[in-house]
Amino acid sequence: MGPLANVRRLSAAQALMEDAVGKGATVVSGGSRVGERGYFFEPTVLVNLSDNARILSEEPFCPIAPIMPFSSFDDVVKMANHDQFGLAAYAFTDSLTMADKISEAFEAGWIGVNGFTPSLADVAIGGIKQSGIGYEGGPEGLDAYLHSKFISRARAL
Repeated sequence: MGPLANVRRLSAAQALMEDAVGKGATVVSGGSRVGERGYFFEPTVLVNLSDNARILSEEPFCPIAPIMPFSSFDDVVKMANHDQFGLAAYAFTDSLTMADKISEAFEAGWIGVNGFTPSLADVAIGGIKQSGIGYEGGPEGLDAYLHSKFISRARAL
């Protein structure tokens, strides 16, 4: 695993960890900066999170995975869609029917089912709600740089 993008992300990862643990979360794996140089943070798994832990309502951009149990599909969708962000969402299932339901229900611009890398170079990537501005990649990524015109020309009489 590579480093975080910058020192701000490292500080944010540490603050999100402190907040979650301070509100009762249990660290199953990871949870700390790696070394004193660079912006490395251990891949981290958290369980027993409080509903008001910041990691559940902020875009973390760090390797922290909050794991939460659910009793119904509706509970999963409600929790996944509860905040103002919609950049990416991920789900793991062995059911094609469930994969289709999740893909339709999640409010995100980038949805990965059974994997963490749903993007391709020729596919547009963009968030919805308060995530991202426009799209990058694919033909849609060019739209911000273009001005479309419609020209209708009749034959001369």
